[in-house]
Amino acid sequence: MRRSAVKIMFNLIGLINPLIHIMIIAIVTGVLGFLCAIFITILGGYAITNFLGFTTELTIKTIFISVLVLAVLRGALHYVEQLSNHYIAFKLLALMRDKIFKVLRKLSPAKLEGRDKGNLIALITSDIELLEVFYAHTISPIAIGILTSVIMSLYIGSFHIYLGIISFVGYFVVGFCIPYFISKYGKDDGMNYRDSFGKLNSYFLDNLWGIKEILQYGVGEKRNNEVESRTDSLMYLTERLRKYEGIQMGLTSSAVLIFTLIVLIVSIIITDNFVNIIIPTIAMASSFGPVIALSNLSNNLYMTLASGERVLNLLKEKPVTEEVFNANDVAFEGANIDNISFDYEGENILSNYNLNIEKNKIIGISGKSGSGKSTLLKLLMRFWDTKKGSILISNTNIKDINTNCLRNIESYVTQDTSIFKDTIENNIKIAKHDATRDEVIEACKKASLHDFIMTLPKGYDTDVGELGETLSGGEKQRLSIARSFLHNSDFILLDEPTSNLDSLNEAIILKSIKDNSDKKTVVLVSHRASTLNISDTIYKMKEDRVS
Repeated sequence: MRRSAVKIMFNLIGLINPLIHIMIIAIVTGVLGFLCAIFITILGGYAITNFLGFTTELTIKTIFISVLVLAVLRGALHYVEQLSNHYIAFKLLALMRDKIFKVLRKLSPAKLEGRDKGNLIALITSDIELLEVFYAHTISPIAIGILTSVIMSLYIGSFHIYLGIISFVGYFVVGFCIPYFISKYGKDDGMNYRDSFGKLNSYFLDNLWGIKEILQYGVGEKRNNEVESRTDSLMYLTERLRKYEGIQMGLTSSAVLIFTLIVLIVSIIITDNFVNIIIPTIAMASSFGPVIALSNLSNNLYMTLASGERVLNLLKEKPVTEEVFNANDVAFEGANIDNISFDYEGENILSNYNLNIEKNKIIGISGKSGSGKSTLLKLLMRFWDTKKGSILISNTNIKDINTNCLRNIESYVTQDTSIFKDTIENNIKIAKHDATRDEVIEACKKASLHDFIMTLPKGYDTDVGELGETLSGGEKQRLSIARSFLHNSDFILLDEPTSNLDSLNEAIILKSIKDNSDKKTVVLVSHRASTLNISDTIYKMKEDRVS
């Protein structure tokens, strides 16, 4: 979804409502601060005219005292302005991160499964950080630039209306026209830069995770060349954005000089009073600061707005499956898959598939890789919704069962176990956060994991490291099975639960699953015949994915 720059800015500004009073303080102090700086220069002009012998209403003493007062006020006002802006920025960034993680929770797992993880990390880190520039250095400068320009146009116009009109046109050209037209050329490059940055981040993260394989198979140079190629593309976009920035700075400087010169010439034409010539000219030359700051915003605005658009798009995304809250709670009495079809990103996965899952039975499902076995389990978990047909649990459409109830009556053991940087006990207690140590130990014994844990120096308090780096593939898989035992649900879905185990450990785990499945319903998915031997009934997924 693409938005105009104005719409992005209005959407981002809309988030400020709870902090509008602080934004008003920032704007007021910002305007007053700039006026202090401008009038210090104007007072300097009056001092020069006095020194040259021209009569003015201000004495040197008055000018000197006024300059000192304005200088002190300028510092204090600028401090309050920056303090207010940064308070708003960091407060909003905290609120926005909270919003994003709430959205990610709703979107997962379906929307995030297979998603470009590095790009997502770039979005929730660097894109969010770039918005600090918008909230701290964009919103209030826009208001400050507009208000200061109006005030100075009135002041300069007090010498002559023509001068007021010229000054207003000058502020408008520098603060709006030049950055607006330059931004039209840089907008797409800004979005491309953020997307390319995210993809480079994803590729680099992918290389870090697979560094052992890269070294083992000697593809380091190839992967390094790809990183360099993507970096060069990113640098090309950076150079284009810098070129736009240079053009804008040149046009801005030229416009300031031209409009100052116009004020000087018009002043000479309309009056022969030296004071009324020099003061408006000095006022014009010294008052472009707010609009130049406004113009300079667009130097980073391409990427800031691109980041804002990416964040807004994520916040607007709708879950593939909406959570259900006020529908039915059911006890598990069996499941029925009725003529379902499903495709993922245009690829047909299941077509007109039917399956009856009897209560208290172990149902085995075999089939080659890609036949839709794992997808079937995810549909039973309602990570996705079917495109056609229906899934019934306890004679109730799965879409009409409260999500919390569905998650409570089901346990799902995946092929790839997610391990958190925490202790072994806390990793297992993901399945039941209030479980006692004894309950965790019992679950681990059923998963043949307890003896291994007791060989570790800290036992169940052992930290498994990031991504479970201290555990083998088989140990991770047994940890996942221990979670399912601890969860103690009536309907257990096992996706290749022993694929990382040797024959001996596979036999132990399968015996444990068989022994502990009394009054449980198990759907066991595997391409290995040995794994399915414990099944009461075995169904084969056809290669054409039609049952």
